[in-house]
Amino acid sequence: MSAPRSRAGLLAASLGLWLLFPFAWLLAHLPSAVGLVAGRRLGDLLWWVLPRRRAVALDNLQRSFGSEQSPKEIRCLGRRSFQNVGMNLVEACRYFLRPTHVMLSRVRVEGREHLQAAAAQGRGVLVLTAHFGNWELLAGAHALSGMPLSIVTRPLDHPLLDDLTARFRRRSGAELIVKRQAVREVLTALKRQRMVGILLDQNATRAEGVFVPFFGSPASTSRGLALLALRTGAPVVPIFLRREPGGRHCMEMGAAVPPPEDGLVATYTATFNRVLEATIRRSPEQWLWMHDRWRTRPREVVPC
Repeated sequence: MSAPRSRAGLLAASLGLWLLFPFAWLLAHLPSAVGLVAGRRLGDLLWWVLPRRRAVALDNLQRSFGSEQSPKEIRCLGRRSFQNVGMNLVEACRYFLRPTHVMLSRVRVEGREHLQAAAAQGRGVLVLTAHFGNWELLAGAHALSGMPLSIVTRPLDHPLLDDLTARFRRRSGAELIVKRQAVREVLTALKRQRMVGILLDQNATRAEGVFVPFFGSPASTSRGLALLALRTGAPVVPIFLRREPGGRHCMEMGAAVPPPEDGLVATYTATFNRVLEATIRRSPEQWLWMHDRWRTRPREVVPC
């Protein structure tokens, strides 16, 4: 019985996506200022219709800022993070359903010299990034960097949504690398002098991750980026797309993160988390707090 139900659920979800197309087209063609307002209201709607995600966001914020902000401030910050997601969705419609220059013309680049210095080493570039600002637009904005991009992705559960997301990411010429085949293809991409983007801010399984601090709590973080960097010698450059007032964005490129003197994966990964945390602290409402970042917990030590 599970297979028919799965097919029925897939069909229903596919139909729902196609029915949303006229709404997406309307959002894509709204004036920029009106679109941002619509995006914030969409985020408010998500805040109320996704109670579990709202609870996760508030728990994460309490863990991270509980000693610095009041419950009211934390709740306000959580809601603004949902509004950022809503604005991202509106901008995704505009990017996908209109010429790419409509959105890319609203992106400026800062710190390009850091990427150029890293690329000059001739080993390709590993990009440290996160679900921050409008992270999907970052894939498109790579065209402004002057260096081709490959992205390590995890396929989405819904085939149609996965196909739409892949089309979105490929619009600017980005190359997609499926996570389960990542190592070989990442090594090939680096040899071809490409940037390889890796989102490092999601919870990792116990087998994939190493526990290192993130906002003061041990967080299971993928060791993949550190392993690749130490194995290949490719520089790791932090790049984020920060939202600015008026519907504009800044693609911020930082200096390459130096490898640790001890050469340990855990040390390098902890450094990456410090970079992510510093970026998020500057504009905390732009991070995806609804993600269950601390889901995987360290094993408890049972006293003898």
